[in-house]
Amino acid sequence: MNTHLFTNDLIYETSPYLLQHAHNPVNWKPYNDAALQQARKEKKLIVISIGYAACHWCHVMEHESFEDIEVAEVMNKNYISIKVDREERPDVDQTYINAVQLMTGSAGWPLNVITLPDGRPVWGGTYFRKSDWINALEKIQEVYEEEPEKFIAYANRLEQGIKSMDLIELNTEDVDLTKFPTADIIKNFSERFDNKNGGFRGAPKFMMPNNFEFLLRHAVENNHNTLLNYVILSLDKMAYGGLFDQLGGGFSRYSTDEKWHVPHFEKMLYDNAQLVSLYSNAYLVTKKPLYKEVVEETLDFIAINLTNEDGGFYSSLDADSNNKDGKLEEGAFYVFTQEELENLLEDDFKIFSTYYNVNSYGKWEHNNYVLIRRKTKSEIEEEFNISHETLQQKKERWKQTLLSYRNERPKPRLDDKTLTSWNAMMLKGYIDAYKAFQNQEYLDIALRNAEFLTRNQLQKNGALFHNYKEGKSTINGFLEDYAFTIEAFISLYQVTLDEKWLNLSKELTDYSIVNFFDEEKNMFYFTSKEDPAIVSRNFEYRDNVIPASNSVMAKNLYKLSKYFEEPRFNEISKQMLKNVVAEIKSYPSGFSNWLDLLSNFQNNFFEIVVVGDNASKKIQEFYSHYLPNTILAASNVENNAPLFKNRFVKDETLIYICENNTCKIPVKDSEIAIKSLN
Repeated sequence: MNTHLFTNDLIYETSPYLLQHAHNPVNWKPYNDAALQQARKEKKLIVISIGYAACHWCHVMEHESFEDIEVAEVMNKNYISIKVDREERPDVDQTYINAVQLMTGSAGWPLNVITLPDGRPVWGGTYFRKSDWINALEKIQEVYEEEPEKFIAYANRLEQGIKSMDLIELNTEDVDLTKFPTADIIKNFSERFDNKNGGFRGAPKFMMPNNFEFLLRHAVENNHNTLLNYVILSLDKMAYGGLFDQLGGGFSRYSTDEKWHVPHFEKMLYDNAQLVSLYSNAYLVTKKPLYKEVVEETLDFIAINLTNEDGGFYSSLDADSNNKDGKLEEGAFYVFTQEELENLLEDDFKIFSTYYNVNSYGKWEHNNYVLIRRKTKSEIEEEFNISHETLQQKKERWKQTLLSYRNERPKPRLDDKTLTSWNAMMLKGYIDAYKAFQNQEYLDIALRNAEFLTRNQLQKNGALFHNYKEGKSTINGFLEDYAFTIEAFISLYQVTLDEKWLNLSKELTDYSIVNFFDEEKNMFYFTSKEDPAIVSRNFEYRDNVIPASNSVMAKNLYKLSKYFEEPRFNEISKQMLKNVVAEIKSYPSGFSNWLDLLSNFQNNFFEIVVVGDNASKKIQEFYSHYLPNTILAASNVENNAPLFKNRFVKDETLIYICENNTCKIPVKDSEIAIKSLN
């Protein structure tokens, strides 16, 4: 086969993942109407291959199969081959993930599915070796040519299975949310706790920040010290682990072992965004300096590596980078040999090796070490008889030396596309960090990102785009884009008091109800009614590494119902929660964001409203407190918005603590107000 016969259309795309495949000999096409129409016209089966730029095994399969002429010949002869970036098209990904889950019992990435010309799946799996992949392609084509009715019958059955997944029924029963057995849920949850290493038992080990957000809140609100200690243990161990880049800051996606030591080295924006929020909130509860360090170092990593010149945030850094031999190797950028460390650190190597376990505990493979901590700073100071200041100076010197050395290595590949939903998560992370640490730079960055989103991703008709790259936004937003942007803008209002952000939240919510909401099921579809369904339109409602778009939207509606006195928003939010309560009991870790919403209905939930000349300054006094059961609002002037009406008193600044439209007597002292919340 001659190279001039290749017609790989990915060269015209902007997704870094698609561009990685743009020079494969496979005649790849992006997922679009033209590719699907060609398959129908030529009556060809379709290969839909899904991955993402930071996916290690996606790279392996590309090298073994998609760069191979023999494989390309088989694919090009019989199939229309479509490459999909799962981060750009989560709707496509979810449909075919569900299909492979039904077919095989498990799924992941790379995801490789064969479909009929109409896009309905008939076969699939994840990573395949070259010989297995060729064998499967040839056998499936043979069956399609000789007995196509077999595939059509199977596709019909599978289609019904896909349509039944992630669907949800309206719960018309009378559910008393105040009596929901949350204590039993926590007990169920705790059976999976790893009380030695933190997190959940087993490996690989994902951080699941939303689980810890709920557990932290429940522990604080219910004075559950055992639970709080478990959350603190988990956050300490994650921060001490190799999962956290001890030199450059930022967290990798997950740990391959139980002690958070060796990560799968890719760094994702969405993980770091949520962890910044989590550690900021945990700092408000504990005031642990470690948590402040984690937030500062993670945000330094974001600023240096994942921020574009317009204030948008990039998506990820790859796990792989070129090693000394010029070959892609997972983790090559991050690890050190003992010899390297001894040469670089000289006399300080002994204390460094104790601090970061350059020993059997920290050893990985090929004589490489992944830096991991076991001891507190005070334990190290005592062991080596040095002051806190001396250790801090040494740490700074180590970091400077090792980062300079590390940065000479080939860097991991950057996925420089910008996604609205992930940007909104990071925007909220900066706001939560600002509230915890009062660093004005964090608020400035948050505002810059919010302006970036409204300038580039908000369309004139009120819709959002999902993606952005090199000045182009091409994919309509999904529910996750609306949910996380609304959440971020509500948070931004609470620290800026600029009603523009609150009003934008309301406008995006109104748009979502018109274009995503199913009146019959009282849930939001993941895709807009304006966009075509892929096999079926389903609801994303189970929380995962990222909270479900429906749970985020339900929480938004709850808060906006308070800000705008919109009873319907509260009714929708409550009904959405009722729709999922039956599943919560059996699978609490998949509903932690819903459990957070449940806490709003079960416990006191307050509106903190500050009105008067000094309101902007006075409201800041609440930021340094952990107040998950509140919304904040303030106005320096007379204001007719629902929360401020008839509350302005000239030459006074008054704090109103309200619950269900009933307010306590206003006070002037924020500490008195905060005590009344408890």
